[in-house]
Amino acid sequence: MLPMHQISVLALPEVVLFDLAIPLEVFGSQPHRYTTTVCAATPGPVPGTGGVPVHAGRGLTSLAEADTVIVPGFDPRDVPAREVLTALHDAAERGARMVSICTGAFALAPTGLLDQRSATTHWYYTEELSQRYPRIQVDPDVLYIDHDDIATSAGMAAGIDLCLHLVRRDHGADAATDIARRMVVPPHRRGGQAQLLDRPLPPSGDTLAETCAWAREHLDQRLTVADLARHAGYAPRTFARHFRAQTGTTPLRWLTAQRIHQARRLLEHTDRTVADIARSVGLGTAANLRTRLARDAHTSPNAYRRTYQESREPHYNDGDAR
Repeated sequence: MLPMHQISVLALPEVVLFDLAIPLEVFGSQPHRYTTTVCAATPGPVPGTGGVPVHAGRGLTSLAEADTVIVPGFDPRDVPAREVLTALHDAAERGARMVSICTGAFALAPTGLLDQRSATTHWYYTEELSQRYPRIQVDPDVLYIDHDDIATSAGMAAGIDLCLHLVRRDHGADAATDIARRMVVPPHRRGGQAQLLDRPLPPSGDTLAETCAWAREHLDQRLTVADLARHAGYAPRTFARHFRAQTGTTPLRWLTAQRIHQARRLLEHTDRTVADIARSVGLGTAANLRTRLARDAHTSPNAYRRTYQESREPHYNDGDAR
């Protein structure tokens, strides 16, 4: 049984209520895995967007006990008080995972924790973040960036993507998918997708959505853009253009992401060898799966399988997993 993971959500004045609700909803839906606490510089009411106050039950001592510290968006024109910045810096030094949602990056930035790192925030504020903190490598074109110890997300719904990504990191693909299904959101949007999208995923019933569902059922086959376009009833170039407009990524990158996602599920739940899994999801060879998983999850198939299967205490034969 894994130990309980303590999450402290820091509410700063003019906290964005939507951003604050995201970690409470995502992690709070897993009370057997996470405890969530709202804290502030001083316990009590904190002004929120729309004139709605938020009650913080704890003070900054909560940050000293947290495994993960999350800073939702707030008014980026305000620099947090010195004691807040010190508490954030000390939490990171102690080894807490530091996370910002939307303009929450403007609270991590003055601590120096983002210096010489890539980071992101809401697209409207990326230029301001870059100008005020030139040591940060601000990326305006992504949903989120995860450095393992520090993660930042773009605005609004990208915070959901990041929190689901963190659950996926902590407890595997199925745990994140279950939460996403309950929230009626996409279970996995990769951090490298663009922020500025008219529609982040094809709507249910749309031809592209039907093609995506068909492709997920045929991952073992060598699918091409032409195959996907033929299923959707488009010419390949037209299909690729529509697909990118609706998902923010190319058809082949999307396919690769689906294959890695399925490979992770099979590693978590089956005893099949890495070579067999690689073939069944269309990645070809065990070596290719190792390379892809190293890029996606910063680990090897053997280590990934051990992490998630041992947490469920099954027995398995890892075959050629090394």
